[in-house]
Parts: sequence; C-alpha cells; structure tokens
Amino acid sequence: MEIRGGIELPAVREEIELHTADGLTLVGELATPLGRPPVATLVTLHPLPTHGGFMDSHILRKAAARLPALADLAVLRFNTRGTSSPRGTSGGSFGDGIDERMDVAAAMAFVAERGLPDPWLLGWSFGTELAIKYGLEHPIRGAILLSPPLHRASDAELAAWAGRDAKLVAVIPEFDDYLRPDEARTRFASVPGTRFIAVAGGKHLWVGESATRRVLDEVVAVVNPAAAPLPEEWTVPV
Repeated sequence: MEIRGGIELPAVREEIELHTADGLTLVGELATPLGRPPVATLVTLHPLPTHGGFMDSHILRKAAARLPALADLAVLRFNTRGTSSPRGTSGGSFGDGIDERMDVAAAMAFVAERGLPDPWLLGWSFGTELAIKYGLEHPIRGAILLSPPLHRASDAELAAWAGRDAKLVAVIPEFDDYLRPDEARTRFASVPGTRFIAVAGGKHLWVGESATRRVLDEVVAVVNPAAAPLPEEWTVPV
C-alpha cells in the first residue's frame, strides 16, 4: 500500500490535556509507536491560529499519522490557547506569541511527566517563532523550523541559540511567502551551527505529497537518521 494523503499507520493514539501556569487547559494528542518505546519525541507547534493553523495542520497531522510507525517517534500535537480543531478547543485566547510561552512550557512539562525521550521542537511558521523564543528554556535536543517567517522572534532571541547544545535546523522553501533561502542565510548567520536546508520548489504551506515526503524525510534524518529515508510503501496490515 502506498503511503500518501491521509493514511494513518498503526500507533497508540491518546487524547491528552495540557495545563498551563495561568490555569488554561489545552487539548491535544500523543501518538507513540505500537508495541515498542519511542526513540525520540517531536513536540509540534502549529502555524498561526488566526490564519487557520491548528494541531491538524497537514504536515503535523501526517507526522503523527506516519512517524510513530515508520520512524519510532512519539509525536505530541496540541492546540495553543484559543485554538480549535476536531479534537476540541483550548482555553484562553490568542496571545500573539507572548502568552504562548506558557503553552510551550505546559507541553514540555507533559513530556517530562511521561518520560518521553530526546524531545525536539517541530515548529511550522508561527510555531517556529515559539520554538526560537522559548525553546532554550527547556531541555530539548533542538528545534526544527519549517518555513520560519522570523516576524515575532527577534534577532537577539535567534542569536541566543549560537553555541548551545540544542541544535537549530531551518527548512526553507525556495518560494516561501515570507523568508526565502538567500535572506534566511543572512538572518541565520548569527547561529553558525544551524543546519540549513533550502528546498527547491518548496512553498510556505508545503502542499502536495512530494512536499510532505520531503519535509518528513528531513525531520526523520535529523531526529532518527537510522529510519531515513522513509519508505513509500507499507506492507504490514493497517
């Protein structure tokens, strides 16, 4: 069976709640490998909720649908404050990337409570701003940034990643709406250790199966290289 579209491969999927320091409940899902422990964890941070971003934004949903089975990864998705999806609506209201600091902290507290291994932040668009601004406050292996606009994250917040054990991986589409590879190289120059991946033909929203596969391959190559590249066929019954 070809792995594409909305296919959901076997995993343990659990509806979860996160609890913030200011008393909000955030809704989410944890997907883990079936019958074996995860080798690493993706804590996903979705695109801008005021422009349609939520925990089911397609790259994050497909990461949760595929990567526990294909790459032995745990995938945590959640709606930031005030964001709705079929899973439900998280408490509070959009905080313009400021109050969401507590949302990231709640997610990382959950990872610690569950003993989930080797956490990486996987941010997309607005989610990359949260990863850059707040990731270094937590014990993470690093942050993978999909289509970072670098609107809310300041130059100083980005430069703070220089020389840290936590790694930055920037995945930049050739035809991004906000930050294209040439400008991105200049902006990320303050963090010389950044792993910079320019994707020819890529666009901000990563629409289409080829874009999805490219992004998920790049993620797995960072987090669990032994599982990369990902297969395109699934031979075990779903």
